[in-house]
Amino acid sequence: MTGALQVAAPGALGADIAREEGFAPDILPGEARETTAAHTREAAAALKRRGVELILFAGGDGTARDIHAAVGADIPILGIPTGVKMHSAVFGTSPEAASNLAALFATGPAPAVKLREAEVMDIDEEALRAGRVSARLFGYARTPYERHLVQSAKGGPRDEEALLEALAEEVAAAMPRGVLHLVGPGTTTQRVLAKLGIAGTLLGVDAVEDGALVARDLSEADCLRLLDGRPARMLVGVTGGQGFLFGRGNPQFGPEVIRRIGRDNIVILAGRQKLLGLPDRRLYVDTGDPATDAMLAGYARIRSAPGQSTMFPIAASSAA
Repeated sequence: MTGALQVAAPGALGADIAREEGFAPDILPGEARETTAAHTREAAAALKRRGVELILFAGGDGTARDIHAAVGADIPILGIPTGVKMHSAVFGTSPEAASNLAALFATGPAPAVKLREAEVMDIDEEALRAGRVSARLFGYARTPYERHLVQSAKGGPRDEEALLEALAEEVAAAMPRGVLHLVGPGTTTQRVLAKLGIAGTLLGVDAVEDGALVARDLSEADCLRLLDGRPARMLVGVTGGQGFLFGRGNPQFGPEVIRRIGRDNIVILAGRQKLLGLPDRRLYVDTGDPATDAMLAGYARIRSAPGQSTMFPIAASSAA
């Protein structure tokens, strides 16, 4: 953001990393080493009082909610995606995209970047306790917008229940024996486990073999341990209107896990209406490893109903 005045919250809230990266921002008064949500709200309110034109933050939906609670729609905000939950429409499609958009906003000729109202959303905890993944709307923020650089809010449920139920039954019945299946988070993959009579982990990763639960709520290290020396497949869904396949909500599927399983052994499940609702008509991956993102790029088969599939493009979010 060369040429723009930079202001940072103190310590771990922004100043430390800004200095490490070679910036020389004006630093708000105070100290912040071990930060809480209250610190985030206080820092955002202080930035508002300072009269900044854009608040750039790193985090997930919780951070977006805290900042929005402090500034509302008075100041544009833009998120660098670093969290697990990112249902809100205030995030760049990747850290690189957020950086490019912030630079356009700060240095481009006016009006370089449009502003739009963007949903601030987060997981509905009550729905989660009832066994449903549902994103709740907490308000609207203003955010810089440039097509392909910011994500959409997560899409809501579509009227495809019967087709998805039948697809889950077909997938469950066709699981080859003697093969470990790592089942990713989400309601679509949970349908498959339900057909096997297994209560899975709605926001986690479970392992199944020969129709039986091997382990539940796995970490990335757990996945790698189970994959050692055995054939495996992966079942994954698509994150709503964002179109993310990897890198949003399934950190257990890190680059090494994906490489060991192999691209051809990844089974992708998504309703047709969800795919048609994606603004860019493509899926994104952001594994944190450019080589793995490149391996996943290209066209992939998405299963959307019994006997039906769609070829869909996959791209690294950094290339968006």
